Amino acid sequence: MATRSGIGYDVHRLVAGRKLILGGVDIPHAKGLEGHSDADVLCHAIADALLGALGEPDIGHYFPPSDPSIKDISSIEILKKVARVVADREATVINVDVTLIAEAPRILPHALAMKENIAHVLGISIGQVGVKATTSEGMGFVGREEAMAAMAVASVEI
Repeated sequence: MATRSGIGYDVHRLVAGRKLILGGVDIPHAKGLEGHSDADVLCHAIADALLGALGEPDIGHYFPPSDPSIKDISSIEILKKVARVVADREATVINVDVTLIAEAPRILPHALAMKENIAHVLGISIGQVGVKATTSEGMGFVGREEAMAAMAVASVEI
């Protein structure tokens, strides 16, 4: 068995008229994330980190934005598919850690629910999931509240 790590990054524009879904949790906020799916940047970054650890293509390969059949798909469903890819490769998730980069809203009140959702889908304990947030101190597109981004790292045993 070997331990392998991968990283993931995702960013989506904030827009009016969409729900804000992060880590599979519907969070009250004036804007939501724009995308072909529900645009959950946390789940997308984790999915890419897991796929990277396996040496697989990114989530765009499995869920192309040009595919109308997956329009507005839940990103929890994306993570479920990635968990199946992990299992098909006879790998085991060791841990995932994700950081949201956003000026608002506060994430800490929702972090446990996010960890529970992510852990459940990946078949790991909540102690194997890290969910954190930081700001851009008002700088750049995140600082101007035009978008949210997320970075993740994942380790698998294969």
